[in-house]
Amino acid sequence: MDLPRVRLVVTADDFGYCPRRDEGIVEAFLVGAVTSVSLLVNGAAAESAAELARRHSIPTGLHANLSEGRPVGPARHGASSLLGPEGFFLGKMEFRKAVVAGDVALPQVRDELEAQLNRFRELLGRDPTHVDGHQHVHVLPGVCQVFAEALQAHGVRFTRLPLERGVGGCAWLEAPARAFACAVGRDARAAVDPFSRHGLRWTDAFVGLSTCGRHMSAQRVSGALARALESVPAGHALTAELMAHPGYPSVPPAGGCGEGPDAFSCSWERLHELRVLTAPTLRARLAQDGVQLCALDILDSKRLGEGPPR
Repeated sequence: MDLPRVRLVVTADDFGYCPRRDEGIVEAFLVGAVTSVSLLVNGAAAESAAELARRHSIPTGLHANLSEGRPVGPARHGASSLLGPEGFFLGKMEFRKAVVAGDVALPQVRDELEAQLNRFRELLGRDPTHVDGHQHVHVLPGVCQVFAEALQAHGVRFTRLPLERGVGGCAWLEAPARAFACAVGRDARAAVDPFSRHGLRWTDAFVGLSTCGRHMSAQRVSGALARALESVPAGHALTAELMAHPGYPSVPPAGGCGEGPDAFSCSWERLHELRVLTAPTLRARLAQDGVQLCALDILDSKRLGEGPPR
């Protein structure tokens, strides 16, 4: 495969979800397989994860969470439209349904994002290198606008645009996963305008929706990058992000964001991603394709966020 010259950020999501997850993420970082992490500040292990990030100088961003577990901030505008009767976020799909139905109060979204940004500073003693969204909530209609406003107000410039080229044609994905990935892509495309107007930046290309969990392999990661960059002339320098979820499986009741760990966290699929990322095969293939791994905070900011990926 003849790729352009690519600088690839490998971001491990869900840092702080549980100690076993964090153990695997740190292992991957120390061998150079992961270059950045996104921290769940409402995660059960957020404090110990922050200590690991400081100890190992891990570039760390905020994984803004509006869909799983307990909120960080108190409701300031009446009863929270973000929460169910038990005081937890509505959930991955239910939150999306509530947004589409117009049942989510956007000022409450802004309040929670502010609380999570402030909690990040309390834990790390600095601003996040980037902010993305747990389960891609940050690109949902309306939410993307207040998300961009909050990041601009806090001086955060970098985010994720989860728009993966060709994901609708990935036959190995089950129909629900493929439909979700396509929906995320449509939301991401619509979020380009508010993100751009508020000065946010992102990598030229994104991959990870087609390589999540058991679907990850060196061949599929390489293929996803090839699809994302196929129209780019050879020799042209670009940036890309690989979203990953490595770690050792959670063992209940430890982990989660207040409700215990979910099924994906407890499954072998997290360990599978860890093994693929740290195996020599993937890194050798990326090197052969001219891909250089780096952290988001050292990318040339002038090349980021100039428009949606090709």
